[in-house]
Amino acid sequence: MALLYLSTPTRLSVWQPLFDAEGETLIAGEEAVTDPAEVTAIACWQPPKDLSRYPNLRAVISVGAGVDHLPPMPEGVALSRTLAPGIEGMVRDWVVMASLMLHRDMPAYLDQAQRGEWRGHPVPLAASRRVGILGMGRIGTLAAQSLQALGFEVAGLSRSGKSGVVPMFPATDFDGFLARTDLLICLLPLTDETRGILNAKTFSALPKGAALVHAGRGAHLDADALRAALDSEQMSTAMLDVTDPEPLPADHWMWRDPRVIVTPHIAAQTDAAEGARHALSVMRALRDGTPLPGEVDPARGY
Repeated sequence: MALLYLSTPTRLSVWQPLFDAEGETLIAGEEAVTDPAEVTAIACWQPPKDLSRYPNLRAVISVGAGVDHLPPMPEGVALSRTLAPGIEGMVRDWVVMASLMLHRDMPAYLDQAQRGEWRGHPVPLAASRRVGILGMGRIGTLAAQSLQALGFEVAGLSRSGKSGVVPMFPATDFDGFLARTDLLICLLPLTDETRGILNAKTFSALPKGAALVHAGRGAHLDADALRAALDSEQMSTAMLDVTDPEPLPADHWMWRDPRVIVTPHIAAQTDAAEGARHALSVMRALRDGTPLPGEVDPARGY
């Protein structure tokens, strides 16, 4: 059994010693493969186009937390997304930062700073801002707990509406969830069901002047609908860490719009050691015949 590593040299410098210490075989690069039958797992961002070269391949591991960029896997090949606790904390930090920035009118102050304009705005209480989180997985739960501790009124939306750390709305009451949300946070995975969910209909169902924090996937957002909602003042501001396309073109309107703050998909970066430990856990699971950590359900897309 061996793992074929297809990622950066910097990450490899961390992975190789950890694999060596565990007695697991790591092959760095396809050119180093001497026996394709030895490869049972591939760690990559994009897999090789022809996976049939590896007859005993049983798993592909995304070296990031996302998997929506990957093609469907061949029959018998599982897909695992990297589970790294550091990712969850980093995204939580970005979401809390972005939420506070929009809550305290930082887009307006940054715009004023360009003109040397000294002008204060009313300071609302955190308790007066109703936060709604789309995507109540581990990251959503962490963000909800943190924002609730800061005094915000937080609710989440889930398929089931089952109880959680904050009040939960079922997916069947999406409009009710939006109607009580002044600050909408998107942390959803990208699926056929969620693609384009941040659209004109969604924005119109929010209270007038609502704000958007987006750290899900770029394809969740209809950028033209956001621009129209900003222009009509239905939406007030937005802070985005993901866009479609990525990188966002230098001449895109969102770079220049003072109502929008864009960061270049940096809410989190997979820690190399945590990524290696996840890959090692996948290799052990393949050997022992136990469930794969981070295995993606093809039907759900995450």
